[in-house]
Amino acid sequence: MERTGAAAVIIGNEVLTAKVQDLNGPHLIKRLREVGIPLQSVETVLDDVDAIVDAVSRARRKARYVFTSGGIGPTHDDVTVRAVAMAMGRRVVRLQEMLDLITSRVPEREVTPEGLRLADAPEGAVLLPQAGTWFPVLAVDDIYLLPGVPQLFRMQLETVLARLGGSPVSVSCLYLSLGESDIAGVLDRVALDMPHVAIGSYPEFDPAKDYRVKVTIESAQQGPVDAALERIVTGLPEGAVVRRE
Repeated sequence: MERTGAAAVIIGNEVLTAKVQDLNGPHLIKRLREVGIPLQSVETVLDDVDAIVDAVSRARRKARYVFTSGGIGPTHDDVTVRAVAMAMGRRVVRLQEMLDLITSRVPEREVTPEGLRLADAPEGAVLLPQAGTWFPVLAVDDIYLLPGVPQLFRMQLETVLARLGGSPVSVSCLYLSLGESDIAGVLDRVALDMPHVAIGSYPEFDPAKDYRVKVTIESAQQGPVDAALERIVTGLPEGAVVRRE
């Protein structure tokens, strides 16, 4: 099976123990959607080598691009580099280019052994220059090891996305005054006739909202979206549409 799209592995005990709210996963989902790279999965795991190896291996089997978040610093719980190397069947090596960057900022005699861990990488890794900071993006065969700090994650993600190709999808939305049971027949007919168009139905239970169901229609081109939208509207009772977007 051809690997397509992207998959993500969010790494950190702090996320799974509610010490920190994960901001990177939702941001990655949003940005991949905007640039048109389909996302196959997002998995959150502990700072555990075996767990990371398993998650990265699963991600690589299903997606062309793999993003990891967290675990690439100098402390004892930063084990992502080692786990990614294991998942790829490679050694961990020390990158001279990264060593040079570190020692250009701190005199070599003052660099701690822990600080030198920042230069460790899976064999075959490359460094992608990162605008606005000295710390580059670590990449190896379409796996991108991004930091867990949200500000740094977002910066590095943009550097990666600028190198990847995607096809943004066209999307339109309908907000309806009817419940799902009242519109299911219409949606079923259009979905059956137009399998290349993705139709989603999302009920709203907040009585303060002015609609009961949000329907999304999306495709690679705007033409099929417009055609499906008109077919849905035509099949609904008069006055069912609260608004379109």
